[in-house]
Amino acid sequence: QVQLVESGGGLVQAGGSLRLSCAASGRTFRNHDMGWFRQAPGKEREFVAAISWSISTVYADFVKGRFTISRDNAKNTVSLQMNSLKPEDTAVYFCAAQRGPTTSRGYEYAYWGQGTQVTVSS
Repeated sequence: QVQLVESGGGLVQAGGSLRLSCAASGRTFRNHDMGWFRQAPGKEREFVAAISWSISTVYADFVKGRFTISRDNAKNTVSLQMNSLKPEDTAVYFCAAQRGPTTSRGYEYAYWGQGTQVTVSS
């Protein structure tokens, strides 16, 4: 079992930055691939970024060059550094964990946090 708690969301102006963090409980954190997803009002959940247990990363095209995912296995945390934020980045951001190959498919993730709101004003 892995329990996930996100933090770091908030209100920021366009062009600004935020850093989201996800704290994981459980001894097997280091064996899980971690992902960030987001869901804007009226839209489906979408993949943002993922990082494997071996620190390889995958990004959605719309965040490449702006967002960076990282993890600290000693602290059981995964982070998402978000720079050059745009109003269209406004969404609830979710942290997720899974044991399979690194994937952008949300249904492959077995564990989810409760989400943290990110609002980018224009």
